[in-house]
Amino acid sequence: MPTHSEFIPFHRPAIDEEEIQSVVETLKSGWLTTGAKVKRFEEDFAKYLGCKHAVAVNSGTAALHLALDAIGIKEGDDVIVPAMTFAATAEVVLYFKANPVLVDCEPDTLNLDAKQIESAITPRTKAIIPVHFGGQPCDMTPILELARRYNLRVIEDAAHALPASHLGSRIGTVGDITCFSFYATKTITTGEGGMATTDNSEWAERMRMMSLHGISHDAWKRYTKEGSWYYDILYPGFKYNLTDIAAALGIEQLKKCDEFWEARQRIAMNYAKAFADLQEIQVPTCRNDVQHAWHLFVIQLNLERLKINRNQFLEALREKEIGTSVHFIPLHRHPYYRDKFGYKPEDFPNASTAFERIVSLPIYPKMTEGNVRDVIVAVRKLIHEYRL
Repeated sequence: MPTHSEFIPFHRPAIDEEEIQSVVETLKSGWLTTGAKVKRFEEDFAKYLGCKHAVAVNSGTAALHLALDAIGIKEGDDVIVPAMTFAATAEVVLYFKANPVLVDCEPDTLNLDAKQIESAITPRTKAIIPVHFGGQPCDMTPILELARRYNLRVIEDAAHALPASHLGSRIGTVGDITCFSFYATKTITTGEGGMATTDNSEWAERMRMMSLHGISHDAWKRYTKEGSWYYDILYPGFKYNLTDIAAALGIEQLKKCDEFWEARQRIAMNYAKAFADLQEIQVPTCRNDVQHAWHLFVIQLNLERLKINRNQFLEALREKEIGTSVHFIPLHRHPYYRDKFGYKPEDFPNASTAFERIVSLPIYPKMTEGNVRDVIVAVRKLIHEYRL
């Protein structure tokens, strides 16, 4: 039986009166699509991270797609991608008829294993896409060194990593282009949305143009008093622009980004302390040279010490009114990648082993101390009930 009366969802966005008022103000303004609010969100975001350019788009996937377009990925190119990631990281490579080349993860952090990258590089390799799993930055020093040695671009998938830092540098300022997501479950949200950051003006201009049909610069202004009806299509682009409605949410959420991080870190520390004595659970490993965003708190079950498997553990938590998730089903386990590339589970042993053991626990600012305590109690009860 649950120790509490109300279901604790895996995530609940932190939307308060400031966000509601900002959206209502935008609705009343008469300007709903890409406009001044998007421009302000981009400026605020670039200032927050300390980068030169931020390009707002309608998803993290769109940001990744535009980033690969900006660096010139072509049909037949190879792009290094972690096996332990969400579908978007690899599917954007396939948009170009290029090849996502999978590399295994580290067994503890679940981040891309930098030591295994070099053996995956071919003469066709053009880029590496490190994914900062759960919000912990990858070991970027050797990744950047490999990129320099082989003349590769580094496109960071930072969907989980706001705010995060590597050796004191904010994620968003480290690689060539960094891509963020503002999906509903992310550390800040615009409902749906994303951002690409870079210090390269040429790439920023290309991404901005391609995000709205390849139309010449500042096309959105054509419906303002100062704008002109005339525009040029410079390239066949995409429909990836963010709306002012979404940006109105993002502007207010960004103001609270550090506050949200402090809340998540507090929960993460409480979990880590509460589970430290349980040999049946491995809590997330956090490296000393990074700031972890704590978008996720992923435990790994030591199944050899338990009578139940991971799926049964998830179901038992659900019966105790605790929402959970699994991050991720590794790419090589999905039918498309398995069938197209002939991958087998043993090709990426760390990702395959971790997949059978991982559980993502709730971690978000709207959780009360009581919610956190209820999750801890539920997990500990299950461990005591099912330990061998």
